[in-house]
Amino acid sequence: MTTTSPEPIAAVPVSPVWARRPNNLAKAITAELVQRIVRGVHPHGSTLPPEPVLCEMFSVSRTVVREAVKVLQEKGMVQVRQGAGTLVTPETTWNTLDEVVLGAVVAADETAGVLDDVVVTRRLLEADMAFVAARTADRETVDALRALVDLMDSLVDDPIAYREQDRLFHDRIMRTSGNRIARGVVRALESQVGSTARYMGRTDRELCAASNLGHRRVCERIAAADPLGAAEAMSTHITEAWLVRRGGAGGPDRLDRPE
Repeated sequence: MTTTSPEPIAAVPVSPVWARRPNNLAKAITAELVQRIVRGVHPHGSTLPPEPVLCEMFSVSRTVVREAVKVLQEKGMVQVRQGAGTLVTPETTWNTLDEVVLGAVVAADETAGVLDDVVVTRRLLEADMAFVAARTADRETVDALRALVDLMDSLVDDPIAYREQDRLFHDRIMRTSGNRIARGVVRALESQVGSTARYMGRTDRELCAASNLGHRRVCERIAAADPLGAAEAMSTHITEAWLVRRGGAGGPDRLDRPE
């Protein structure tokens, strides 16, 4: 009687090294699996390791693994099929506005193309909000914007303080537009990438000074009740500021638009 050797069992991937075991294990495991999916460790069309293997990988119970997989489903990254395992879904189904997903996608992108997309989205929305703000801004709003621009001129040697006033300037215009949805999207994107080194790029005095010239042009067009001019000034400001911060990672073709 001939016997056959069993199929070799795939090695269990090494679990992440946590200096301190996270309080919320499901959240930590979800973040780790998101990164592995984004990096292609578990590519589109493949299945995640079976539940017992995931339990061994992360040294957790099945309850924790099931909670993590449920959150992955909510993020659009996997689909659980009865009898077929947990299938990794294509990138087009991922919720890229989700903080964990977007953070992993940005970290894995060597070309800065994802950040270019963030800037393009912000540019489109903020240009439109500047357009509306130029039609609706009252004297109090114009005075507040001018005061912020003048204050930023005095803060060009303090990038951290400058950045906070920069945020307030843009937010004042967004609130003036009254578009709560567009403002919410911009604020979500900024909160998720705004603290990353790749998005912030340069933060020196020259960059702050150049950036504030853009703010002043936007302010002037809003004060002049010039919607088209305000939209163009905002679009130009956001694009130019990003190109300086961006550096030379890949070509910024995504930023180009026909004349």
